[in-house]
Amino acid sequence: MARHRHDPSKDLVGFLVGEVMYAVRIEVVREIVNPLVVVGLPSAPATVKGVADYRGDVVPVIDLRERFGLPEVPRSRKTKWIVLDVGLAGSKEEAGRRAPDTRAHHAALVVDSVSEVFGLAGGELRPAPPLGAGDETRGIEGVTTLGSRLVFVLDARAFGAVTQAALADGVNAASVEIA
Repeated sequence: MARHRHDPSKDLVGFLVGEVMYAVRIEVVREIVNPLVVVGLPSAPATVKGVADYRGDVVPVIDLRERFGLPEVPRSRKTKWIVLDVGLAGSKEEAGRRAPDTRAHHAALVVDSVSEVFGLAGGELRPAPPLGAGDETRGIEGVTTLGSRLVFVLDARAFGAVTQAALADGVNAASVEIA
């Protein structure tokens, strides 16, 4: 189903985690929802709080506060989930060895609040500064500004890798416990 945007210049969805503003590209945002019930996964990384039933799909839930090393805070009315399309399952190589899986895979990012939809104003993303160990964990695609505020744009592909690993580990751990 094709999405129609009224203003093509607005290509980022902004949100806050702590005091820092982040964004994701609007084309990977499936929906912004209130938090759902989360079921824990055995052996999942600490950043993956578990999975939720989102419109009939099992969706991994990634806590960005945990991922960015921030303290946990109580959930508020402003707490939202941004459900992302993190890509198709598996690689082309894997697809040759099993039945094709054309379903999009989703992940939900837990954020403190959603701020606004905005654009790069025709500009380019600036490269993220190297911050040392953990750069791959942060998954920052680039940096832009909104007014006078820096905004870190996250790469949805980074969350695809996390969710694939978490689901695989959770399934493997669950099958071991049952056996």
